[in-house]
Amino acid sequence: MRRLVRAHRRGSLAWLRSCPGFAGGVPRVGLSCRSGVEYIVFALAILKAGGCLVPIADELTTAERDELISTSALCGVIDGEDPSGKRWISCESRRFRHEDEFRALDPAFIRFSSGTTGRSKGVVLSHRKLEERVIAANAGLGIGPADRVLWMLPMAHHFAVSIVLYLYHGACTVLVDSHLAGPVLETAERSGATVVYGSPFHHALLAADKGGWGWPTLRLAVSTAAPLTAPVVESFAKRFGRPLVQGLGIIEVGLPLLNSGSAADAPLSLGRPLPAYDVELRNDEGLPVSVGQPGELWIKGPGMFDAYLSPWRTLDEVCVDGWFPTGDIAEADAAGRLFLRGRCKSVLNVNGMKVFPEEVEEVLASHPAVNGCRVSGVAHAVFGTVPVAEVVLAPDAAATPRELLQWCRRTLSPHKVPVRLRLVDALSRTASGKVRRA
Repeated sequence: MRRLVRAHRRGSLAWLRSCPGFAGGVPRVGLSCRSGVEYIVFALAILKAGGCLVPIADELTTAERDELISTSALCGVIDGEDPSGKRWISCESRRFRHEDEFRALDPAFIRFSSGTTGRSKGVVLSHRKLEERVIAANAGLGIGPADRVLWMLPMAHHFAVSIVLYLYHGACTVLVDSHLAGPVLETAERSGATVVYGSPFHHALLAADKGGWGWPTLRLAVSTAAPLTAPVVESFAKRFGRPLVQGLGIIEVGLPLLNSGSAADAPLSLGRPLPAYDVELRNDEGLPVSVGQPGELWIKGPGMFDAYLSPWRTLDEVCVDGWFPTGDIAEADAAGRLFLRGRCKSVLNVNGMKVFPEEVEEVLASHPAVNGCRVSGVAHAVFGTVPVAEVVLAPDAAATPRELLQWCRRTLSPHKVPVRLRLVDALSRTASGKVRRA
């Protein structure tokens, strides 16, 4: 594959450098292309030609796409979906207000989040930080030339600590044309894939496959993008005989946490920090919390992002003494293993008590009739906020809202139990498999 990428990249380099607007400074180039070899070719050509890659996810609406193009001040967009194979779309040229500061960073990527909550700021990552990031992450992944990594995720959202990491460390990436479990597992067995990197949603689909495909060569199954649940862990281990290794990927940081050492006995843990990173859990006053108490996850280490694009803020302006506040809520056990509890922005305040929607979702997801769920908060005149839930039932399963609420009451404190539960046909998800927050 590397020889194929190099051959195609040479032709794409010459074509890219001839495109109108691609000249001077560090031109920002949007890439709109489905996941595959062509995406990799175009992305590496942009970087090799001295440009800055700005992925444009295909699920964006026209308005969201236009806003991304404007905010990034793109010189052009590569349309990899054109029947001819590649098409350059010039964008109206305008100077970015912080152009000189931006160029001084030697930028490689501008990554916008998948938009589950809030408004994406655009994360700027330099070539140096990109290299630091893939080296630090591989201390836990251990990817090498003998590995064949089965690709499951959208490249517009996952490229740096994945495709770039695999190429950097000499591994082979196995691409699958289908997202159906059967063809994916057939490819995995035929290619001798050793690693799979996907979201809980993808792992659940693979584990639910009823075909006879085995996976004897699988050595590492990494789960990221959303918290793991017990049913997914159990079904995957039963189907393939390997534990799922949960990791915490953060756009601003990379992959600082990977549960490589406790996947068998504490599969829902994020594990301990990788060697290059320091981690602290802090309360609202910025002070460390006790073992077993929730706190915001702060991280310090290599590969940190260089700046937010809009509004422009450098790393030093965001961090406190080099520490980055992630916005994630976590707890540590006595063994130093971290467990993700939710997001600061998603925490519900019910009559003065904190409720993490993710905790309630984990309980609902453990019911055998539940295929997916989302918990959110609604205003209440007395309690301030109360939790409500939306639930998707598994195929051919039957359960009433009353039964599911009774299931929650067996495990959860009264203030955490949803006051209302609605059965729905589907939940909106991001391209990475995350459930979109309301």
